[in-house]
Parts: sequence; structure tokens; C-alpha cells
Amino acid sequence: MKFFLDTANLEEIKRINRLGLVDGITTNPTIISKENRGFKEVIKEICTLVEGPVSAEVIGLSVDEMLSEARDIATWAPNIVVKIPMTEEGLEAVSQLSQEGIKTNVTLIFSVAQGLMAAKAGATYVSPFVGRIDDIGEDGIELIHHLKKTLRIYDFTTEIIAASIRSINHLEKAALGGADIATIPGTLLPKLWTHPLTDNGIQQFLSDWEKVPQITK
Repeated sequence: MKFFLDTANLEEIKRINRLGLVDGITTNPTIISKENRGFKEVIKEICTLVEGPVSAEVIGLSVDEMLSEARDIATWAPNIVVKIPMTEEGLEAVSQLSQEGIKTNVTLIFSVAQGLMAAKAGATYVSPFVGRIDDIGEDGIELIHHLKKTLRIYDFTTEIIAASIRSINHLEKAALGGADIATIPGTLLPKLWTHPLTDNGIQQFLSDWEKVPQITK
């Protein structure tokens, strides 16, 4: 499973990238707004830090607006992926962009049907929102399972990004469900590599080491 860091914070990206855990970056307007810098400036700098895909979202909702923005964004760096909302207009834009060789990430997916439509339109990635589906009393992980099975049956190459990951449980179950990628907020990552038994084990080893005779020649 690939990990895409869900942030536009450059220091956070640099820190996690040093661990060898960053396969790509996803952003959205909310994440960008937290940086108090220009959209293009932030995205271009992120693309210099990370070799993998960097998703940058369009704001316009009409086909013409999406296409205009997407074509511009795609010129900023070779590893740009244009994020497109799951709407009728979005599907038309994705279809056109795929024919032009521009990679797309269709966001705000909440059903197998939506994921299938996006894949048929030519999406490079689809992003089902696990946490938000759970919020309305449905099973976000079940969607990952069903969408993966559907795309596999029909040999689509579209990759599934498990988005809105909020817990270790979400990540582990999304991995078991066959998600190709998990997009993870930087605040969640430390919880993934830590465990109370690991911390206790380290302290026990250190305590026991103090009992070992330190013989010097």
C-alpha cells in the first residue's frame, strides 16, 4: 500500500519524507488555506520535495472552468495530478483530460457507482471518503472492498485512494480491503508507528541493560 500525506505543510512533508513513508501528497482547498500562501507557490514547492503524485484541486464547477484550471495546473510540475469533484461536469472534464494525458484524481466518492463512473471516464485515481461515510451510519471500509472488487472484475487500472482516514483501524482495514493508497493526515501518522507495548519494551530493555556489567579493557 502506498501512503499519500494529506497536507500542504512543507515542514511536515520534509519530516515524514525523511522516514521514507511519503509516496505522494494530496491537498484540497481547506488544507491549502491553512498555509497562508499562494496555491501555485505551495504546490510547486511540494512537487520539488516529493517525487510521487501531488494532487491539486480545481475550484471551478463548470466543465470549461475545470478544463481551464486543470490544463494550467498540469503545467506546474510533471508529477501533478488534478483533483476533480465527482459531478456530471467533473466526469466530462475527466474524460477530456484523460484523452489529453492529464492525470486525475476524482474526489468525494461515496458509492461504488460513483467510483465506477469515474473509472470509466478515465480517472487515474478515485478517492472514496471512508470517515465521512462512517459519519452517516454506513460502512466506509465496505465501500473499499466493493469498489476494489468491481474495478478488478472489469480490469480498470484506476487506483483507489482511501481518503478521510481517521484512525489506525481505518488504515489497517483499508489495506486489507485492497485500497491501493491511503491518504493520511500528518497528525495521524505518529499514532501508526507507536504502540504502548513498544514503548514499554524499550524501557525494559534499557532498564535491563543497566544491570549488565560494563567491562572495559
